[in-house]
Amino acid sequence: MTAVDSAQFHWPVRVYIEDTDAGGIVYHARYLHFMERARTEWVRSQGIALRRGLDENVSYVVQKMAIQFRQPAKLDDELWVTAVLTGSGRVWFGFDQKVIRQSDGAVLAEADVKVACVALDSGRPRALPESMQAIVREQ
Repeated sequence: MTAVDSAQFHWPVRVYIEDTDAGGIVYHARYLHFMERARTEWVRSQGIALRRGLDENVSYVVQKMAIQFRQPAKLDDELWVTAVLTGSGRVWFGFDQKVIRQSDGAVLAEADVKVACVALDSGRPRALPESMQAIVREQ
């Protein structure tokens, strides 16, 4: 059993019918949605305005993800989705993410995610904006 450390960034998610198959089990692709929301909320929690990035021709895309599914989440489960910064480079940063069932602390899925910074107009890699560089240096 794993508990969520209160100092660790985590985002609450409830499993809705739209997240499940006919048997009430969360469809595998929905875990990616849950993790995306947690990473987005981590960025917001760091004081980064997402709309401002769009105005400055900045976007972030998942470049690489390795995910392991351990146990299924089910309809009405309440989950914690974590996002822990693990490293960064000139144009990327990485996260360790877990989907944890709140009721028993079970890790349902975990992923190693690499996110690249790209220019919106070209889709080509670009250096992390200074605001994001400052955050990743602090972590």
